[in-house]
Amino acid sequence: MAAIVIGGGFFGCSLALALRERGERVTVLESEADLLLRASANNQARIHGGYHYPRSILTGLRSRVNYPRFAADFASCIDQSFRHYYAVARRQSQVTARQFEEFCGRIGAKLLPAPREVRAFFDADLVEKVYEVEEHAFDAELLRCAMRDRLQAARVDVQLETRALRVVPGGVQTGRGLLRGRWIFNCTYSSLNRLLAASGVPCVPLRHELAEVALIEPPPALRGAALTVVCGPFFSMMPFPPARLFSLTHVRYTPHFAWEEGAEPAPEPGRPAASRAAHMLKDAQRYVPAMAMARYVRSLFEVKTILPQSEHDDSRPILFRPSAELPGLVSVIGGKIDNVYDLPRELDELLREGRAA
Repeated sequence: MAAIVIGGGFFGCSLALALRERGERVTVLESEADLLLRASANNQARIHGGYHYPRSILTGLRSRVNYPRFAADFASCIDQSFRHYYAVARRQSQVTARQFEEFCGRIGAKLLPAPREVRAFFDADLVEKVYEVEEHAFDAELLRCAMRDRLQAARVDVQLETRALRVVPGGVQTGRGLLRGRWIFNCTYSSLNRLLAASGVPCVPLRHELAEVALIEPPPALRGAALTVVCGPFFSMMPFPPARLFSLTHVRYTPHFAWEEGAEPAPEPGRPAASRAAHMLKDAQRYVPAMAMARYVRSLFEVKTILPQSEHDDSRPILFRPSAELPGLVSVIGGKIDNVYDLPRELDELLREGRAA
């Protein structure tokens, strides 16, 4: 009997490939017209090098370990044409420059003082220190093509525009009929609980945000740079390769609203009436005055899903939860793209226990 992966995002596709490597026959069900169209594409495109998580040493360390693996595995999908600079704010930051340096030292993340000409872009009254880091961006379109090729080469059956209605003992009911499988992996991200509720399985506590990623043309002086201010209500700007633009996000303005999901699945939110890009740009100008020369183009809106504890310590743990009610059903969520490298250990243990049973 086959394994079925529900959800054709980067996480679901990576899980399907890991299952094939372990000798399982695999089918991927994706409700969209192509792979990697939703959260895998509508995000900041940051390949996390660990710097973003000074409040979670474990998340930072795992990102630092996984970063070179992702860079090697998907080298053709990575934009390395820019330099990335992190700045620590003097006020409202949850870490000082010294604490940030100590954190980077503990996780082994490369950190250099930014050149004088780069430091000059920042308001010295608001920014304590600026660093050059090693952190690049991925191109979601190239990543989609790479995943298609790898799934085809591994002989994974991919069924697009196929919605999983519910999981039943030994299979998945779809709009096209019943598909049999011994293992069912629910990798539907923000729709995780919709499928669980429809299958009569208790929901997982989750926190959702409707997030806006603004796409901009950067100021001419900053076209070869990415900027991230940590760690608090600040902004980040970095290349967004598929659109040949830059993404702009802000801890305060990117989330339009948030909601907790527990016993019942949450409704799908609609697109907000107005963009907050102007607020993001206005605040960014306080720290980097040259941002006044940036031009807003358009925005991407997507639901971002995290585990509730991430709200308090900014951690991004992986969720890998087998169901007691429906044996063979496993719910999986990764908080960031490099979480895929934390999957094999969980997967091997699951398959080993299944074979023993």
